[in-house]
Amino acid sequence: QVQLVESGGGLVQPGGSLRLSCAVSGRFFSINNMAWYRQVPGKQRELVAGITSGGSTNYADSAKGRFTISMDNAKNTVSLQMNSLKPEDTAVYYCNANMQYVLNTYWGQGTQVTVSS
Repeated sequence: QVQLVESGGGLVQPGGSLRLSCAVSGRFFSINNMAWYRQVPGKQRELVAGITSGGSTNYADSAKGRFTISMDNAKNTVSLQMNSLKPEDTAVYYCNANMQYVLNTYWGQGTQVTVSS
């Protein structure tokens, strides 16, 4: 069974930084890609940033220039460095992973990020 465990959320002032991490454990062949999504109450979950095992990245327009996603293939972890945080970045952030030869997509339990003064 595959598990994703996120860490690093919390309360930060506007303009501050946070780093989210997600560790993947369990039995799987390899990771194809990973991503960070976020969700606020009453809205759909949205993609923040994604990365492939080859290192290709994509970002939501709201994240470009402020957030950086990175992946450690050897450790099966993905991180999201978030700088210049804004109140509108407040959300529950979810880690997502897709494995080779597996149709399922996997999610972490979510970590709360609150940007407020």
